[in-house]
Amino acid sequence: MAALALTGCSASPAEDSDNDQDHEDHTSEEQGAEETQGPQSRLVMTYDGGVMVIDAASLETVAELEIDGFNRINVAGDGRHVLVSTQGGWQVLDAGTWTEPHGDHTHSYAVEPALTDLLIEADTPAHVVNHDGNTILFDDGTGDVTVLHSDDWGEAIDHGHVHTVREYRAPEAHHGVAVTVGDDMLFVTTGNEDGRDGAVLLDANDEVVAESDQCPGIHGETTVGDNVVAGCEDGVLILHGDHFHKIDAPDDFGRIGNAFSVDGSEIVLGDYKNDPEAGNELSDIALIDTEAESMQIVDTESTYTWRGLARGMDASALVLGTDGSLRVFDEESGELTATIPVIEAWTAPEEWQSAHPAIAEHDGFVYVTDPETQTIHVVDYASGEVVRSGELPHAPNELVVSTAELPEAGAHDHDEEGDHDH
Repeated sequence: MAALALTGCSASPAEDSDNDQDHEDHTSEEQGAEETQGPQSRLVMTYDGGVMVIDAASLETVAELEIDGFNRINVAGDGRHVLVSTQGGWQVLDAGTWTEPHGDHTHSYAVEPALTDLLIEADTPAHVVNHDGNTILFDDGTGDVTVLHSDDWGEAIDHGHVHTVREYRAPEAHHGVAVTVGDDMLFVTTGNEDGRDGAVLLDANDEVVAESDQCPGIHGETTVGDNVVAGCEDGVLILHGDHFHKIDAPDDFGRIGNAFSVDGSEIVLGDYKNDPEAGNELSDIALIDTEAESMQIVDTESTYTWRGLARGMDASALVLGTDGSLRVFDEESGELTATIPVIEAWTAPEEWQSAHPAIAEHDGFVYVTDPETQTIHVVDYASGEVVRSGELPHAPNELVVSTAELPEAGAHDHDEEGDHDH
């Protein structure tokens, strides 16, 4: 099972909701913390040789943290910490911005970001999923699944211990993913080093409740309520309650490798590839109605890569094209509702690891990176305007948002690992 190692600890503004008058000088117990006017989001980006942290409002650089190797990043589920997939496991990065509850309101704080020394050891650290208050890690090298409470990261860094609430080892190691379901169930993909074919649902004793081998090349996960949706090479596999069912793609080969959901919507956005010989550059998206069990394929009128997909607060499907424009699609009709020029045209790389533009959505804005010009752009996709742009100290690669917000009960996130096979 994944081991926990600790060798020490490195240590768009929201309106402040504090209306009490008897604690105007309220401070966090954390040393050096400064109170902020509401949650102050920060952007975390990898670059060749490290990770940089950028203030989401001002786009100023807050920190540059050196770390060797090719590293990947995933949010840890608590609005503050980020997991860096690096040599030896997942290293915990403190983005340095967070919110604490205080009676009937909250207080928000900020400190300097830091790469902590907390490492969750893994042979091949890969998929990270946040769902229903849990953070679920999958080690491709061993098939180990580790489940943690998402609000335990701060305590783990402070006290040198993370409480693992569940562990499981798949029969064979593979490029997989796991998701907690309900109070005691676990969804886990099945496969081996040669390929993957489906998933199982396990009870609290790791006994199989349901299984399916009808999802060749299973990859990419999201949740719609308590339903788990995973991409296949010929559609999507859905775990609904205690059974699986399949939504077939309209093509014999219709691969979905990444899936994106949003609270309040039954529709999932997926990338779509109907040519097995195609590379990272795609032209169509899939809009999957999990309630009607149907799939609509939409031509984006450009090309894109898996780093250029996101969902809007209005449930729209957001796509950054290689022509440099951000496109907004209605999730139900598939209609293109806006095309917003943001950056210059770019070419999708042959290798998925190569730096190329990425997007992330938060609180009504889309953040767009441009490695070629070392810039970041903020797009108001409702008004169709680029509202801010800033320079970066390095060419960015991967991008996540540390929201500094308290996670909502039952909140979920899509699988953060990109479209590739190790």
